Amino acid sequence: MIPSSTYRLQLGPEMTFDQVAEIADYLAALGVGAVYASPVLAATPGSTHGYDVVDPTIASPALGGEQARMRMVGELQELELGLVVDIVPNHMGIADPPANPWWWDVLANGRESEYARFFDIDWDTGPVLVPVLGSDSLDELSIEDGELRYHEHRFPIASGTEGGTPQEVHERQHYRLVNWRRANSELNYRRFFDITTLAAVRVEDPAVFEATHAAVLRWIANLEVTGLRVDHPDGLANPGEYLRQLRAAAPSAWLVVEKILGPDEVLPSTWPVDGTTGYDALRLVCGIFIDPAGEQAFSELAGNQDLHAMEADRKRWAAENLLRAEVKRISRLGVPEEAVLGFLPRFGVYRSYVADGITSSLPSGGIGEQMLASPDGELVSRIEQTAAMVMAKGVEDTTFYRYNRFVALNEVGSDPGRFGVPVAEFHTKVAAAAESSMTALSTHDTKRSEDVRARLAVLSEIPDEFAEVVHCWTAKVPLPEPTLNLLAWQTIVGAWPISSARLQAYLEKASREAKISTSWTERNEEFDAEVAAWPERVMAELGSEIREFAGRIQRPGWSNSLGQKLVQLAMPGVPDVYQGTELWDFSLVDPDNRRPVDFELRREMLGEIEDTPPPIDESGAAKLHVVSRALRLRWDRPELFTGYEPLHATGSAAEHLFGFLRGGGNLAAVVTRLPVGLERSGGWRDTELSPAGEWTDVLTGRSYSGSIPVSGLLDQYPVALLVRGV
Repeated sequence: MIPSSTYRLQLGPEMTFDQVAEIADYLAALGVGAVYASPVLAATPGSTHGYDVVDPTIASPALGGEQARMRMVGELQELELGLVVDIVPNHMGIADPPANPWWWDVLANGRESEYARFFDIDWDTGPVLVPVLGSDSLDELSIEDGELRYHEHRFPIASGTEGGTPQEVHERQHYRLVNWRRANSELNYRRFFDITTLAAVRVEDPAVFEATHAAVLRWIANLEVTGLRVDHPDGLANPGEYLRQLRAAAPSAWLVVEKILGPDEVLPSTWPVDGTTGYDALRLVCGIFIDPAGEQAFSELAGNQDLHAMEADRKRWAAENLLRAEVKRISRLGVPEEAVLGFLPRFGVYRSYVADGITSSLPSGGIGEQMLASPDGELVSRIEQTAAMVMAKGVEDTTFYRYNRFVALNEVGSDPGRFGVPVAEFHTKVAAAAESSMTALSTHDTKRSEDVRARLAVLSEIPDEFAEVVHCWTAKVPLPEPTLNLLAWQTIVGAWPISSARLQAYLEKASREAKISTSWTERNEEFDAEVAAWPERVMAELGSEIREFAGRIQRPGWSNSLGQKLVQLAMPGVPDVYQGTELWDFSLVDPDNRRPVDFELRREMLGEIEDTPPPIDESGAAKLHVVSRALRLRWDRPELFTGYEPLHATGSAAEHLFGFLRGGGNLAAVVTRLPVGLERSGGWRDTELSPAGEWTDVLTGRSYSGSIPVSGLLDQYPVALLVRGV
């Protein structure tokens, strides 16, 4: 059941099942086709995101439990809204062992546990290593209520192993508590990237698949869930086989995968899914609003960094340091560690799919030849799983905080080395896109929101002016690390107005992810203190200057925001609206983008603009207007959202108009691109559109026929959504 659109909600303490039910009428009025929810199964107590599932058999008690879930489902069904649920087949949360009954049993009974096969543990290396200790000492262990304790951490004591000191009891267990620093090199269970509190499960085992999916599949069979979003399929042993099994179990569900595609990569045709979660569309949409003429100036501003060398270096570093335990596990299959360390960084994308016969992205020679010789072997799955981890940690989580030439491009699925997207590339790729695939501009994982990127795109049109203010501001209030300094100025301008507290939290994360002068595990207290003090100093000394500069690029930023939103909402695919982004939203990376959303404000504003198109101003009502009109049209007239054909203007400023036709030529989406350059050149002047017939702009209610002067069409909004004959 493919929805007309989705609206992403981050469930948690601020958004429970009952609260979803309360805002469902607003989402229906907005024009949404389905609620798209973060994981809804029981998660680690206190979880703010739900990706650390501890019991996949029940609805999350923290979100309201089964009764509240059914109330939510009833309300959504009453309003004809679908429900798309995010599932996490790769891993489970183990930070709080008593909360995860399967993990608790494994710790208590070791290889004899009925759940020993559920987790991806290398039992041949000995007891399960649990990296929670602050040092190598076991002196702080205690025994309380029949459990082994380490501060707030609780662990089981196997039957028959009682008696003696806590240290003696510990030595008899099927697990060993060890210094947390040993995890990256010695861990003997697979994890999610380098997060030791998320243990990988062997979903390729039919028994594990059934146990972990029973509840969700039952909800689908009962029509309570209409779609699934599959988290991190690249972490699975064989994603293609898993997805074929899932499709067989849920043949009618809309099924999309969080597959990070490179710019030249396509989704494997062997996967029986409806598409991706939309990072490929994000790259294309954002890219057409970036001026390629700004590339050289930004390269010089950043010191002409070598992206490919940096990526190769950081991938090798990630494999050697963060993921050494995974490398060692591969080497136990008969491949020398050094060979593995040299092979993994050579992957140009997240992983290959040798078991599905897709080998184009597999590095040639050496280990690659072994993999091709045995495509269904363990070596293939271990290499491919770890390659995805190396790419994520080396590039997405490190390089993308170091290569700060133009940070609007630093998103998963994007290539920061490609300065924007040519219009011809957009048309070619979108014309071939699946109508059933999700499209997105903001997600819970994006480094910065769509509106931040839209404003940053303006800078690509004024690179020399921006470079001048960066040099000026840096001379007055510098950060001690150059790439962080450039990232900080782009962040301030892109997210303005931003509080000192939000900026401080962001820079702390950015500097530690970059791992240049500090990191999460090797802290530089002097540097950290200087970075922490910087935001307040900047606001005090340069606040008025930054406000003035941000004010000058505000309106073209709004133009880009409306333009990229309309393109996303009207292009092929199922558009997702991330929570709150129907108004201007200048959020940064998680957890900044998980802040509570004021839905009452949005409900009131939607009512106020029903009859009168609002002005473009700080309120964001204009964006709400564009979103609601486009979503409602998708819901009411789905026949208009089929096919794809480029629409070109003629005249002096034709290159500043971007458009396309859909629905057999009965719908036209028209947007402004590079608005600063348009104004400098004298505006639209004689630029015209000549789509045959009579048209109505659903955003303004105005009608047109014959040749349409763009200056009149786009005088109220920088975008238009035209429908023939209405």
